[in-house]
Amino acid sequence: MPVTVRDVMGRVAIAVQEDAGFADIAAAMERYGVGAVAVVDAERRPVGVVSEDDLLLRETDEPGGIGGMLDVGRRREHRRALGVTAAEIMSTPPVTVTPGTPVRVAARLMHEKRIKQLPVIDPVSGRIAGTVHQSDLLRIFNRPVEDVRADIMDVIRRQADPECLEIVIESGMVTLRGRVRRRSQVCHLVEGVRAVEGVIDVTTEITFARNDLAVPPML
Repeated sequence: MPVTVRDVMGRVAIAVQEDAGFADIAAAMERYGVGAVAVVDAERRPVGVVSEDDLLLRETDEPGGIGGMLDVGRRREHRRALGVTAAEIMSTPPVTVTPGTPVRVAARLMHEKRIKQLPVIDPVSGRIAGTVHQSDLLRIFNRPVEDVRADIMDVIRRQADPECLEIVIESGMVTLRGRVRRRSQVCHLVEGVRAVEGVIDVTTEITFARNDLAVPPML
């Protein structure tokens, strides 16, 4: 069975109410040693997230713009920089997972969204049930790099010539480079490497000589 968020999550839900003030948010981050907190409504359902970057908008925001005009995105940031409560400062929508989310999926979300923790919500009620941190997930993927590389090489040998491919591994993220004969080989390689224990996700920079997956035109 795949390891899920339930197996690694913290049972403490690191969150603040929508009406929490700037100082309260900063104090919560300092207390728990985190860079972001979830914002929850009266029913304890996540409605947004406040990060250190959101708080720093107040310090970096400059009033006005060229001719006093701001684009839509800049006006939104400007309003948030002037906010005094969590509801006014937060980024929305929140990125969340459930206890049953596979650890691999949660780790991939963190990587794609460039975030270090996720609120965990109850799939029935939608209420916050805990928090999972990047460090919680990485413990699962803490295999020696050479062991991961050896398993990836086994996958490659079954699908292509290992001499034609290069493997780069960094913090569970694998990049494959090189050239193969058929496009279908790329698909099989990605699927096989993603299944290797210790791999969070796979990026391919592989070219191919023939596209054997092309769909023939309809007559």
